[in-house]
Amino acid sequence: MGASCGCCGPPEGSDEERTSLRNPLKNRGCTDIIPLTVFIVFWAGMFFIAGFSVLNGDALRLIYGYDSFGNTCGRKNEKISISNMSGMDMSDRKYVFFADIKQIGSSLELCVKSCPNKELETKAAVMKFSNESGSKLCSYDIRVDDYVSQTFRVSGPCPALPVYASTDILMRCIPSSFSKLGKKVVNNVAGFLNAGSLFEQVLADLMLSWKLMIVLCLIALGFSVLIVLLIRFIAAIVVWVIMIFVVLASIAGTAFLWWTYHDYKMDMDKQATIIPLLNIEIASEKSFLVYAIIATILTAILLLIIFIMRKRVALAVALFGEAGKCIIKMPFLLVQPVWTFLALIIFWVYWVAVFLYLSTGGDPVPDHKGDNETYKDWVKYEDKPKLRYMWWYHVIGLIWTSEFMLACQQMVISGAVATWYFTRDKNEVSCAVGGSICRLIMHHMGSVIFGSFIITLVKLPRWILMYTQKKLKGSGNECAQFVAKCCICCLWCLERCLKFLNQNAYTVVAIEGNNFCTSARKAFMTLVNNALRVVAINSIGSFVLFLGKISVMAATAAVGVLLFRGNKDLHYFFIPVLIVCIFAYFIAHCFLSVYEMVIDALLLCFCEDVNINDGTPGKEYYMDKSLMEFVKNSSQALDNLEASKQAEKSRDKTDGDESAPIAAAPENKY
Repeated sequence: MGASCGCCGPPEGSDEERTSLRNPLKNRGCTDIIPLTVFIVFWAGMFFIAGFSVLNGDALRLIYGYDSFGNTCGRKNEKISISNMSGMDMSDRKYVFFADIKQIGSSLELCVKSCPNKELETKAAVMKFSNESGSKLCSYDIRVDDYVSQTFRVSGPCPALPVYASTDILMRCIPSSFSKLGKKVVNNVAGFLNAGSLFEQVLADLMLSWKLMIVLCLIALGFSVLIVLLIRFIAAIVVWVIMIFVVLASIAGTAFLWWTYHDYKMDMDKQATIIPLLNIEIASEKSFLVYAIIATILTAILLLIIFIMRKRVALAVALFGEAGKCIIKMPFLLVQPVWTFLALIIFWVYWVAVFLYLSTGGDPVPDHKGDNETYKDWVKYEDKPKLRYMWWYHVIGLIWTSEFMLACQQMVISGAVATWYFTRDKNEVSCAVGGSICRLIMHHMGSVIFGSFIITLVKLPRWILMYTQKKLKGSGNECAQFVAKCCICCLWCLERCLKFLNQNAYTVVAIEGNNFCTSARKAFMTLVNNALRVVAINSIGSFVLFLGKISVMAATAAVGVLLFRGNKDLHYFFIPVLIVCIFAYFIAHCFLSVYEMVIDALLLCFCEDVNINDGTPGKEYYMDKSLMEFVKNSSQALDNLEASKQAEKSRDKTDGDESAPIAAAPENKY
């Protein structure tokens, strides 16, 4: 085969193609070297961004905030050249204290061990509190014993009096009671808490909830393994179990959303009579109302679809049963999602960590709010323009690498199934999965990279259009919004078609060892020529597997709502739940797609078998009787037509007619 990158291959049905089919493990070379080289160079750039982000960013700044001198609270800091008060160890000082809560925008900010738990009306009271609690409320360079001789004002060095009793909200010291503050001051405080960008608040939520998010991913893993085991051992009843489970999980998830919205609204109605509501609280209430309505609609649609599809359940049982025979011979196929899951988790943790550091990679600049002498050491952080380009590069890396890992799983499974299918004596098959992994690494990494890059080229523009369409909502330009929605829909359909074609192209690569372009063309022609079989088999199988994925996601979402709804430190606790749901769907996809890929690979192998062989001596079919019966269940009309034509041929042939094995299959029970 050589190091191929072109789009040409041996003619269909030629002697060369038959030879390669009879020897699927031989005569292989490295395919698609150019995409492999580009991917290596691309990841060199990813590592450069990671190094730059870690050296210049500080993810803890999103959670704990920083003082007026550029020190991040809750950690040890490095010296900043423009501030003499920087570079301090704030490991035990996790809260931001404001010198004057009434002028919060121009106030001196300090990192303190604890917020004042009582009102301090005099300088002596401030000094006493600092001595007793160890929480210094004046500038760091002032000794506690010298507090009474200092100036107490908004810009420091000591806080303006009185200092109100406070509690920590989002790691900031905020007055426990607003009764002594004017309405304008209360609104200013709420405005300050709302001033942080949505992007920063979401990132802070991710930093605070990452441990629970990992736990929920493991819970999703457990749900996925449970469903895979059900399919593997009790295929005859698993479809009904999945349908019941998805119905219960969807109803439970919807009920939890309505329950959460009701409790949230009741609490906010009580608080609204006492203090003004923050924007994040109002947004959370509206978001849960929208999510609850959407979940209700989707659940109703799902129940309707299940009711309509109930009579075709028997066909799905037959499909999963046939795939189960292949998996019984190669049980290590079920282990492949585990490696894919671990690889994706490691990569996602790495990606999120780098992104958090990258988002805080701004440069410290002087923050002069008045006379230079008072504010000479004050610091604020400004984003670098080049960080925007790094964000986009990093997002492309997320899509491409995630698709690459999923594609590797597809290639390994397709290669193992192809090896099993094109072996005369199935009992002689040994270590098919290991051999498929070796062929992937040694010969076809470039083809997998090429296929995943094509998906990236479609997915990224769709994400950009979705972002653009969201921005156009308030513009009043309905025509532009309509065009954007149409483009998004078209790109989504194109992405789905390309993913299906890629999966079948990987099977052809595994069978024949050609490059990706040649294999994709061959897979496309095979699918077109067997459209009836493809539609019948994939419609039921894909729907049942989709139900399994939705059930895992819905169950994980229900658990996530229970775990996150009591965490008052989060700005938008539905954001971590939403992200976990996305991860849960990907995890379920990794596991449940094993059956889907096995079925698709078996179908493509069967089609190739029929195209290359005709059952005559020297061209015997590789398929066995059970597989012929399986295909017959989804293509009865076509097989009956072929059988009627073959019945008119001579009965002198000893090896059977061209389609006799198909026609001779037992009567369709479905």
